[in-house]
Amino acid sequence: MASTSTNKQPLLIDRVFHNTVDSNTLASGSDSSLDILGTNSAAVLLNCSSNDGGIIEDIYTVARSVTEYTVLLYLSTASDYLRSTEAAFVGKITTATSIGAVSSFDAMPKILAPVPEVGSEAQFRALYVPSGKVLWTTLQLSVPAASNDTPIIAAQGGLY
Repeated sequence: MASTSTNKQPLLIDRVFHNTVDSNTLASGSDSSLDILGTNSAAVLLNCSSNDGGIIEDIYTVARSVTEYTVLLYLSTASDYLRSTEAAFVGKITTATSIGAVSSFDAMPKILAPVPEVGSEAQFRALYVPSGKVLWTTLQLSVPAASNDTPIIAAQGGLY
């Protein structure tokens, strides 16, 4: 059985994290495309470029206005700037339109971690960020929003 660089068995985490991003300055460079354009302003949500990777159990947004936004998620090897040639689209979240309402990324893949079967889900859903990768987030906008009430974007999970 493989282990990490700290000689742990797979799927055991060293420490937990809960990262948040204020999205007021974020924009993908396009109002409609899922592709990252060269003039984007994305932010790092989880940086695993110098550790053994991480597992995210929840990615969510908290609405700060009645305007609906689309939050985009990308994996990349770059930790300094999200380049279109290195951006791999992971998914999107449509934010709520009630102030304070929470929207989650429900399309995460099923993972192999053991889980007691509760309800109709026989497996956990989570996003694995491999060692050497960075999870980026941005809003699907051509330019950053003119207001300061864009959603808060957050992720929680654990690092290997």
